[in-house]
Amino acid sequence: MIRCAKILEIPEILELTTACAKQMEKIGIFQWNEEYPSREAFEKDISRKELFVLKSGNTLMGCVTITTHMDKEYIPIKWLTPNENNIYIHRLAVGPEYQGKSYARMLMNFAENYARDNKYISIRLDTFSQNKRNQKFYEQRGYQKLENVYFPKQSDFPFYCYELVL
Repeated sequence: MIRCAKILEIPEILELTTACAKQMEKIGIFQWNEEYPSREAFEKDISRKELFVLKSGNTLMGCVTITTHMDKEYIPIKWLTPNENNIYIHRLAVGPEYQGKSYARMLMNFAENYARDNKYISIRLDTFSQNKRNQKFYEQRGYQKLENVYFPKQSDFPFYCYELVL
């Protein structure tokens, strides 16, 4: 079941994202670190009702942030649609023990249906340039690769911006 996250779930969510970061590091992808994703980011997501969790019973399997807030790093990007009525996907994570079982697809289906149901014109996101698996995942879903964006606290490598016009 996918639903809005609760503030008391933050420790569990941080445990999941830390496990994801360690899993990515094992295969040479240094996308997340001690600074990102942060407790503060998740607290803000929850206060805005923008963080969603995928749970089976009491077991957290994944999470995703669906927001209308445009990060300042995205301002110079030449997006496919005007900068109005868009949503942004952040912090998509599936626990390492649940990866490869279509849970990321389930979370993205949820986000895309949410966008369509709420009449947004596009979905925007970024993914790490060194994470080829994620790039393929989004491109197969119809997202168009655009320009690079940089998050120096995370990596010296760029992140690729993607957009899906609805």
